[in-house]
Amino acid sequence: MNKNTIIGIVLMVALFVGYSFYQSYEIEKQQEILKEKAKKEQAERAQRLAEQEAERLVEEQMTDEERNMRDSLANVEKMNAEVYHHGSVLYAATTGTSQLDTLRNEFMSVVFDNHGGKIVDVTLNNYTRYEEGDRDELVKLIAPGSAKMGLQLHRNGSVLNTDDYFFSSQVDVLDERSVITMHLDVDIDAWVEYTYTLHNTGEASRDYLVDFSIKQHNIDGMLRDNEITLGWSNRSLQNERNFQNEAMATTIIYYGEDDMDELDASGEREELEALNWIAFKQQYFSSAFIAENNINASLGFKSAKDSSVGFVKEFDAVVTIPHTAGEELYNFAFYYGPNDYRVMKSVEFAGKQTNLEDIIPMGGWLIGWWNKYITIPIFYWLGNHGLGFGLIILILTLFVKAVILPLTYKSYMSTAKMRAIRPELEAINKKYPNPDDAMKKQQATMELYQKVGINPMGGCLPLLIQMPILWAMFRFFPASIELRGEGFLWADDLSTYDSIVELPFNIPFYGDHISLFALLMTLSLFGYSYFTYKQQAATTAGQPGAGMMKFMMVYFMPLMMLCVMNSFSSGLCYYYFLSQILTMIIMFAIRRSVNDEKVREKLMTRKPRKKSRFQERYEEALRQQQEQVTINREQRRQRH
Repeated sequence: MNKNTIIGIVLMVALFVGYSFYQSYEIEKQQEILKEKAKKEQAERAQRLAEQEAERLVEEQMTDEERNMRDSLANVEKMNAEVYHHGSVLYAATTGTSQLDTLRNEFMSVVFDNHGGKIVDVTLNNYTRYEEGDRDELVKLIAPGSAKMGLQLHRNGSVLNTDDYFFSSQVDVLDERSVITMHLDVDIDAWVEYTYTLHNTGEASRDYLVDFSIKQHNIDGMLRDNEITLGWSNRSLQNERNFQNEAMATTIIYYGEDDMDELDASGEREELEALNWIAFKQQYFSSAFIAENNINASLGFKSAKDSSVGFVKEFDAVVTIPHTAGEELYNFAFYYGPNDYRVMKSVEFAGKQTNLEDIIPMGGWLIGWWNKYITIPIFYWLGNHGLGFGLIILILTLFVKAVILPLTYKSYMSTAKMRAIRPELEAINKKYPNPDDAMKKQQATMELYQKVGINPMGGCLPLLIQMPILWAMFRFFPASIELRGEGFLWADDLSTYDSIVELPFNIPFYGDHISLFALLMTLSLFGYSYFTYKQQAATTAGQPGAGMMKFMMVYFMPLMMLCVMNSFSSGLCYYYFLSQILTMIIMFAIRRSVNDEKVREKLMTRKPRKKSRFQERYEEALRQQQEQVTINREQRRQRH
């Protein structure tokens, strides 16, 4: 054993012994601390017991008169503290009798409570909610106990909320509107007044609005940062059959600077400025706060874990309204109503369009125009003629197929041309079997395409052009309130899934029920995928990965769609089912009308055309790439 080894061992032993002593010291120190803490807690507990015992003895020795005097003094002290906290005027409004007043029109009933001066119940008269298979209960956008609304006032370092006080109320019912005024004195010669107006014009776009104004007098000293702060919160009740779909569609949407956006799916709080309106959006209904002038807001929401709690999300908005000294009146409106494009598009406030229709998910700028200017007008026009929605969806599907028929035909002809030159393609594959000659094979293939006039993207481009329309339909059906509660065949409600069997267990990624329209859609997709694959098999046979492509296209994709669509709108599944069936019929008809021999003859006798600049650049790039491959191969050969 050498010197270094001995030194190393000694150092290791020294470190180990030192660490052991340190650990023992730390443990003893910790034990001492725990002992001291236990002694202190025991002493405090003994003191509390002694104090309680002393209080008990004093209580036993006191007369009834002394007890009453003590309680009276305590109550006076408590009341003085409350008066200091609220102020003498507001303290008088902390107690009172709750008074409910109901205003109605053709479309909804709104209940107001003088405790807080707020709306506590909003019931839509023309819509029912889904509950255990029945639709016999009207939709409530606000249920008793679920909403809060109040101004924040500041006094003596405390934050007060008008939601906690009793207002005086007055109701005036006129011919075409009903008005309720809520008044609250907040100090001597200082007050807040809410005025709500419910119209009764017979026009949905006007009557789903509740005009709301805030009038104040001399409250500047109770405000912070020259702003009026209004808190508004509500719970979104479950109104639809599918909790998960409703939860995904339920969020907070806001509009400002001619643009709409929504809160992140997490509901994490966001601070926003210069907004025109804020909406607590559900799948088919919304509660919106609309401002005459721009407002700022802090927005957030919490999601329910599951359907057992009775609500979907808890919304919370803190609205800040810029305030200047001497300004007393602020005008707003609440929209409580359906996410109906026709209604929302016509909603005006303060002489301006509100653009509330942007709440409805149409698919964005790329495809939203299709739904706004084509799908919705056709849908409404057919509906106004008394047609059932099953037939309307069929007609709409026929219309869409007629529009994209030229693209379908072009896509098929591209596939037919590829089949026609299969012998030439096979010859190229045989000529260049070596993977190192991939560039030469690709260049020869491109020369063949150019010679016979085939665009290799000719089959893909028409399909890509169709995708926005398919996506538009995917966005339209789940958001279409017109389908809500409408039945067709075995489906009681085309806006939700059509369960024909309720399973006693849940299948991951699939669900706990069997939707027949989703099943039919899957079968039709399988048939279409198989038919399409057979058409393309001639051009893909022998290519690497052909077997995997067949599995993904023919089997995996339909199975995945079945899992995804099983809980989706049965109206959407019905549309996709019709779409696939019609596509197969169209493709079969085109197949029967196209003679592959004539297609090949036409291609082979075609006069060569001058190469486009793109083809020349592409072929030059292939040539240079092939030269580089040859150089690299020669360099590797020389190294070996």
